Amino acid sequence: MSSDQEPGYVGLAPYLYYSDATAALAWLTRVFGFTEEVRFEDASNEVFQATVRAGDARLQLAGVGPEYWEAKGVEGPVGQLNVVYVTDVDAQYERVCAAIPEDDAPEPPQDQPYGARIFTVADPGGNSWTFWQQVTDQVELPSGWREVRHGEPAADGQD
Repeated sequence: MSSDQEPGYVGLAPYLYYSDATAALAWLTRVFGFTEEVRFEDASNEVFQATVRAGDARLQLAGVGPEYWEAKGVEGPVGQLNVVYVTDVDAQYERVCAAIPEDDAPEPPQDQPYGARIFTVADPGGNSWTFWQQVTDQVELPSGWREVRHGEPAADGQD
């Protein structure tokens, strides 16, 4: 079936690989407060795939062993950065710090020149999670930089 219409986007979900998806699922729900939606377990009750929610956003988790990575010619997952938008980054920071060992605590939230307050923490699978609260629309760019938004003239009047 063909259509002249462009397909509409209905969402985006990261698909994260873990060598132990059972432990990752438990960690993500306990430490970040994500909500488990569904899990699929093998005969030994180990998670091989799961879906969790962070607000309206869905994340997919997959458990894969070393044979999966060997077949791809790499040692294992390399991780990625996931940005999670929150309404109170300081409260999320306190939640994370209360749920993990003190030695693993991330740096406290910091205000950024692009109007966000953020902190970043790594999960047991090597993925980084930045919790982001937009606190202002004011952007403080370094000298010589400029902001360009699609469909609008550049902030400095140049196109």
